[in-house]
Amino acid sequence: QLQASGGGSVQPGGSLRLSCAASGFTFDDYAIGWFRQAPGKEREGVGCISMSGDSTTYEDSVKGRFTISRDNARNTAYLQMNSLKPDDTAVYYCARGHFSDYSVGVYNAFDAWGQGTQVTVSS
Repeated sequence: QLQASGGGSVQPGGSLRLSCAASGFTFDDYAIGWFRQAPGKEREGVGCISMSGDSTTYEDSVKGRFTISRDNARNTAYLQMNSLKPDDTAVYYCARGHFSDYSVGVYNAFDAWGQGTQVTVSS
């Protein structure tokens, strides 16, 4: 199971760090993907980090602003979000899967979705 936390309300230009805590499985056997869903929109990918953490990939909309990392000793992944924009407002989720699947957009291959965490960017 994965549980995302750390969301909140921030002003445009602000920062948040989300955490994704894992339990019940071998954390470093899986890549971790971050996803988000805004009201009235389909779920979209944000980025992904490989099992070891040596590879990351990001969607163009967040590239240069968001950074994904992981601490396998703590069974936790992180999403550092800087320069937040109102368009970043969404419920953010983490899920486990394979880096190769994320790279080709096969998001439904990811599982262990937990409850998401709300991020609201507004002035």
